[in-house]
Amino acid sequence: MKEYRIPPDIHDPLGSYSHQIEIQGNERILVISGQVGMRQDGTVPDDPLEQIEVAFENIIRNLRTANMDVEDIVKITYYLVGEIDTVKRRELIHSKLQGHRPCSTLLYVVGLASPVYKVEIDAWATRAD
Repeated sequence: MKEYRIPPDIHDPLGSYSHQIEIQGNERILVISGQVGMRQDGTVPDDPLEQIEVAFENIIRNLRTANMDVEDIVKITYYLVGEIDTVKRRELIHSKLQGHRPCSTLLYVVGLASPVYKVEIDAWATRAD
C-alpha cells in the first residue's frame, strides 16, 4: 500500500509531485534505469521537450513490461542539460503522469552520455502482489 503525503507544514509542491510516499506491506519494486529521448529506431529528436516525451514513452514501456502503470511510480528523477521552458515542461510532465504525483527530483547537469541527449529520466515504481 502506498500513502502519498503533502505535509501541511511544508510548501505546496511546485509541480506534479508529492513530498513523500510511504510504502507498506508486500510490494514489488521496479527500478528503471535512466531513459533518454531515443526512439526504438535509434533516432533522437533535437527538441528537448520531445526528448522528455520519448523518455516518458520508454519509461511507460518499461512499466508495462513489469505489468505496472504510471500510477505505480513512486520516485522519478529528471536530469536536464540546459534550461527547458518551465511552463511547457511542467505541462508535458503533468500530462505524461496523468495527474499522478510521485516523489520527484530535477537536476540540471553539464552533460549526459552523449551530447545529443538533453534529457534523462529514471524512475522507481512499486505495486502490491
